[in-house]
Amino acid sequence: MTEEKTPATNALGLTKAQYGGLPSTMCKGCGHDRISEAVIQACYDLGIDGRTLIKMSGIGCSSKTPAYFLAQSMGLNSTHGRMPSFATGAHMANTSMIPLGVSGDGDTASIGMGQFVHMIRRNPKLVYIVENNGVYGLTKGQFSATADRESPSKRGLFPREESIDLCGMALELGSTFVARSFSGDKKQLIPLLKAALSFDGVAFIDVISPCVTFNNHAESTKSYTHQKEMGVSFHDPHYVAPQEPIDIDYEQGELHEVTLHDGSRLMLRKLERHYDPSDRSAAFQNLHETRSKGEILTGLIYIDVSQPALAKTSELTAEPLSSLEQGDLRPAIGVLEKVNESFRM
Repeated sequence: MTEEKTPATNALGLTKAQYGGLPSTMCKGCGHDRISEAVIQACYDLGIDGRTLIKMSGIGCSSKTPAYFLAQSMGLNSTHGRMPSFATGAHMANTSMIPLGVSGDGDTASIGMGQFVHMIRRNPKLVYIVENNGVYGLTKGQFSATADRESPSKRGLFPREESIDLCGMALELGSTFVARSFSGDKKQLIPLLKAALSFDGVAFIDVISPCVTFNNHAESTKSYTHQKEMGVSFHDPHYVAPQEPIDIDYEQGELHEVTLHDGSRLMLRKLERHYDPSDRSAAFQNLHETRSKGEILTGLIYIDVSQPALAKTSELTAEPLSSLEQGDLRPAIGVLEKVNESFRM
């Protein structure tokens, strides 16, 4: 008899299977399922208790996916394009929870554009994932606002308008964490998700995710083949959760093995090319240069850890608002009059 192997567990003693959700109803081969798998892996690796994470989404194929990971988490499938408001409200009510929002290119770049703009400005803590395939897959493949003009549909029609680059827009609006990845590149996507889950502020990740039914043909710029041929990664990101420091020293271009705190081994190769993701001007320049060549820039494009998140700028109490009593939330008459008086000329 062969001895059954005991499933590996993380720091919480949980198996990766315990981070799963309902069976997926996406089309077979859909890139969105790969993103769900990456979310599961990132949360498992970080040892996140699913009961401390809130899942939010809007409407569309992408917005169905939170049902397929972290079944123990609370969540809400909100109205079309309004996920940012629901996620911001949930975060403000209970800042001890980790908010994760999943949206699509239609949900974000069209009906939800106003929500997206002001959510970036407010900078609440939120992992904001856009599963970007350039089409409205749920309503049979119409172009979305991220569809490139040179990218025809399966019927041979071309978009009439220029596409919206969500990473470029997020940068312009002042986002403090901007990244792009590909659903089929878990080596890059999982570390980005780990960093996003640990970031205090909006962590925006635009993930190119081919629609196998409507937008994965040879001419599509959102296809699997195009991404593999035209994707450009300026660096190979890695993320290690806060622990006792691991110090290493090795030369540029050298391959180095690092043993992490959980016993896993990480192979690092120091790049010859230098890229500083904290340089906002360079981020704009690199986005523009790659886009002008028809390339797709991936990786951590920009990060700024100095900007305060919404909870700090709003001076929220340490105690979550959701757990305060009415007496704590309702100011006395004299206090309210004093507040009102401060707004009078």
